[in-house]
Parts: sequence; structure tokens; C-alpha cells
Amino acid sequence: MQVLVNLCIGVLWMFFQDSWNGLTFLSGYLFGLLVLFMLRNFLPSKFYPITMFAVLKLLLVFISELFSSGILVIRQVIRPKINITPGIFTLETELEGDLEVTLLAMLITLTPGSVVMEITPDNKLFYIHAMDIPESSDAVFRSQVRFEAAIKKVTR
Repeated sequence: MQVLVNLCIGVLWMFFQDSWNGLTFLSGYLFGLLVLFMLRNFLPSKFYPITMFAVLKLLLVFISELFSSGILVIRQVIRPKINITPGIFTLETELEGDLEVTLLAMLITLTPGSVVMEITPDNKLFYIHAMDIPESSDAVFRSQVRFEAAIKKVTR
């Protein structure tokens, strides 16, 4: 909602300045950011640039985890003899709510070498299939810590 209000302030600024160009809109948009920042204590949600920064940070964490787990999978695949021990392990999470748990499950599944098979009804335990239990499970546990911290910053 704050984004829409900020965009409307930017368009109104252009209307009042009687100049329809990008620089006028940008100055109106920045003025709208200032207005929303001053009114942030009266708004029901966080100041939206903070949330957008947290989303960007979550995206960067995902990209780094994607590359590191991709390298792990590439190392396994290019070996002359594939020596993997696939298996299933459990992962306990402290996230709450369907949105947070679903986001963590999707992020873990999107990283190569691991797939979330099932989530318990209380949303506290994941059953994950890993390509190589010793290496992949350790990588998932490391990823979990980074993903959970970034997800909490976005959703809370």
C-alpha cells in the first residue's frame, strides 16, 4: 500500500509542477518517501524501503546458496565414478506461518541436490531428500540458518 501511495505522490507532484518528465517524477517520488518516512509511526506496516532491502538481501542469499550448492552437485557429477549416498533427513525450523515455511521449503528445493518431500502438519519439521547425505545435508543446514534469518527480516 505504501508503494502505491508513494507512486501517487510522485504523479501528483508532476501534476502540480506542470512538468511531465522523469526527473520531476523522481523528485516527487523522493518527496513521497520523505512524507512516508515522517508518517511511518502511524502506518500499520514497516517502512517499505526497509522491506524491499530485506527482499533484495534474501535474493542475494539465495543466489549465493544456489551457486555454492550447484558447485557441490557439479563436483559430484564430473567425478569418473559417482560416489554418492542419497538419503532422507529431517530439518527442524523455527519459522512460523504458512508463508515463511513455504518460502523456506521452496528455497531449499530450488538449490540443487536437495528436495523437500514433506512438511509436518505443525510446520516445524521438513523431510528432505539429499543427493549425498554427508555433504548435501551439511550444506542444507548451513543454508537453513541464512535463509531463516533473511526470511524473518522480510516477513516480520
